[in-house]
Amino acid sequence: MIHELSNPVAKTLLNHLRETKTDALRFRHIVQELTRLLAYEAFKTEILEQQTITTWQGEQAFEFIKENDLLFVTILRAGLPMIESATALFPKASSGFLAMKRDENTHQSVLYYDRIPECKGKTVILLDPMVATAGSLCDAIMVIKSKSPKKIISLNLIGSPEGISILEQKHPDIDIYITQIDEKLNENMFIIPGLGDAGDRSYNTEE
Repeated sequence: MIHELSNPVAKTLLNHLRETKTDALRFRHIVQELTRLLAYEAFKTEILEQQTITTWQGEQAFEFIKENDLLFVTILRAGLPMIESATALFPKASSGFLAMKRDENTHQSVLYYDRIPECKGKTVILLDPMVATAGSLCDAIMVIKSKSPKKIISLNLIGSPEGISILEQKHPDIDIYITQIDEKLNENMFIIPGLGDAGDRSYNTEE
């Protein structure tokens, strides 16, 4: 199921990412803020568990998200600011990393690095800023599904209608939380209006 944010703060932050004057530091900061907003939405119906903690009045039981059951997986390198934000919210959660490269001629993604811990029984949260053709995200989902997680959630900043449609067709069981679905893909398979290459803009690696 697709969950698109309607929060005006989220829309404003996303549109600041589109600005060419937004430098790398500010870009990463906004990505981290948007990741938090997406996480708040994704976990709003999460079942909480009772934990006993020590308070200023002694030991008491309160409800918490079960962080040890969460596994955040990012697709390098554009997703790095997202996983930094997510693991700051949930420091007891595990982290995993996938590296994929898009072939600029075929527009297909190629997996060349898989560093993901045990997934069985875990809620896996995929972190990928952009869903253009959905190729890399679909491939990442297939990798995760092969590892028997309890469920998979995807957090994304922007996507194209074409990519989201493919994602829904191939993986209808995945909940997608996205800040905004943009207008379309252009002939080069870039999101329009989009925001440029999120990895390049996060780390000043544009040629």
